Amino acid sequence: MIKLNLKRPLAFFDLEATGTNVGSDRIVEISVIKLFPDGAEDVKTWRINPGVPIPLESSLIHGIYDEDIKNEPLFKQLAPAIAGFIGESDLAGFNSNKFDIPMLMEEFLRADVSFDLSNRHFVDVQNIFHQMEQRTLKAAYQFYCNKEIVNAHSAEADTRATMEVLIAQIARYEKQEWEDKKGNRSFPVANDIAALHQFTNLNSPVDFAARMVYNEKGEEVFNFGKHKGKPVEEVFRIEPSYYSWMMQGDFPLYTKRRLEEIYNRWNAKKTAEKIARSTHPIAIGSKPKEDVNPGAPSPQVPQKQPVNTIQAPKEYQRPVSPNTNHQREPFKKRDDKPAVPVNEDMLKMLADKFKKG
Repeated sequence: MIKLNLKRPLAFFDLEATGTNVGSDRIVEISVIKLFPDGAEDVKTWRINPGVPIPLESSLIHGIYDEDIKNEPLFKQLAPAIAGFIGESDLAGFNSNKFDIPMLMEEFLRADVSFDLSNRHFVDVQNIFHQMEQRTLKAAYQFYCNKEIVNAHSAEADTRATMEVLIAQIARYEKQEWEDKKGNRSFPVANDIAALHQFTNLNSPVDFAARMVYNEKGEEVFNFGKHKGKPVEEVFRIEPSYYSWMMQGDFPLYTKRRLEEIYNRWNAKKTAEKIARSTHPIAIGSKPKEDVNPGAPSPQVPQKQPVNTIQAPKEYQRPVSPNTNHQREPFKKRDDKPAVPVNEDMLKMLADKFKKG
């Protein structure tokens, strides 16, 4: 059997759940096979009380019924141990990118347990299989390993089958050329986790439910609904309520978290642009009008005359001269008598005349 070329541990895992809805269903069993670079492995399996009844149709598939897990701990109680066991491992599974990883992340988020995905590789064995042969896990196990899965749909049996299928896939396809939809040829199935990560994540999802994906420009675009194919930031601009609708809707928590990150980034850019416009109104926006005649003096803007709310007595008003410049004549009394010096009686008379009340 070929040995996987690992730079750090690779955690194969499989979940059994109350159903297939990532946002509302719960895990009832998880099994993890942690494979180390030296070839050693460590295996852990947990039965979990989901806190809700298991639908009969789900129990008939995985064989776990309510009475089997009624005395088991809740995921919240087991979450630290599960996260600690996986550690910094890369993750691998069968259909794990669309189901197992997002379901596990939902449970960690509900339990308020930190589990960072940003620096991990994800190898979805189903994607390799579907893109190279396009069959199911049972068929894959038969096809690649020439074996039948014993005790199918138990978490550990499916997890071990998945691990063996990946090893067989590498042995089979490592030197096989593959052509993508654009006609590019490569040898994508290599004994290298980073290469397998790239090959099993061709759609470049932003979130594991693939409600948003990256386009060729590296922009996040919606991958569903009326705005499918449109950049997320553009939708925020033309329909701001779409963000609130998604945040309040029945979408996975991880999808909402990534959406919130994009919204906060977009909102920060919008705020920065507003500040820049208010600080440098010419730098952002329309160009200043060019001066048609640069040598001509700047036109004088006429100043508004202040409105007097209190007028002086007529004998002290200055008549307005009818000249075109609207300049007032020197201050003088209407009877052209010499100006009388201001005295105490005059000040008292003015004060009495204009006092309120």
